Amino acid sequence: MAELVRRGLVAEGHSVQVAHDGPSGLAAATEGEHDVVVLDIMLPGLSGYRILERLRAAGVWTPVLMLTAKDGEYDEADAFDLGADDYLTKPFSFVVLLARLRALLRRAGDARPTVLTVGDLRLDPARHRVHRGDVEITLTPREFGVLEHLMRHAGEVVTKIDLLRSVWDAHYEGEVNVVEVYIGYLRRKIDGPFGTRSIETLRGVGYRMIEPG
Repeated sequence: MAELVRRGLVAEGHSVQVAHDGPSGLAAATEGEHDVVVLDIMLPGLSGYRILERLRAAGVWTPVLMLTAKDGEYDEADAFDLGADDYLTKPFSFVVLLARLRALLRRAGDARPTVLTVGDLRLDPARHRVHRGDVEITLTPREFGVLEHLMRHAGEVVTKIDLLRSVWDAHYEGEVNVVEVYIGYLRRKIDGPFGTRSIETLRGVGYRMIEPG
C-alpha cells in the first residue's frame, strides 16, 4: 500500500519519503522538512497515535493526514484530539487523497506556537491544557478545538463554517447552529467565572477572539 501511494504521489509531481515502521517514521517527520505527513495508525514499533503525540509535543506542526483502516468514530476523534489535521479511512479513493493533501498544503502556514495566548488566557496544544491566569480550566475535546481555532485566529473574524470544517469535519453536514452551543459552553468556562469577555459575536458573520479590556 505504501508503495502504491508513493508511486501515485510521485506521478503527480510530489517528492516522497517512505518509512515502514513507527520509530523511523517519527525520526523522518521530526528531523526532515516536509510539507505534509501521511500517517498510518497501526505501525510496528510505535503507533501512529504516539508518533502524532510526540510530534506535537516537540513543536512539529507539519500538517498530518491519518490514512488508516481504523474507521471507528472514537479512533477518528482520538486522532483529531492529538493534533491530526485530516483523517481518511481505507479503502480510499486516490483522487480524494490527492484532494485532501492539496487542501492541507493550502492551509499549511508557518510553524504554530507551542502555547497560544490572548490576554491572560493561555492554551497549550501539546499538553491539552487551558489557563486563565493561574487558574486551570477544564474543557471537553470539542470545546478545546473551538477555542484553539479561535485563538489561532485571534483578532480575525471566524465563521461558523470555518469552525465546523476545522473542528468537526471538513465534510460536516449537520446543523450549523451547533457552533453557537459550543460558543456558549466556552463563554461559561473561560469568561463567566472571571468577569471577562473574550469572544465577540458578529451577527450574521461569525465570531472574533479578543483580548478582554
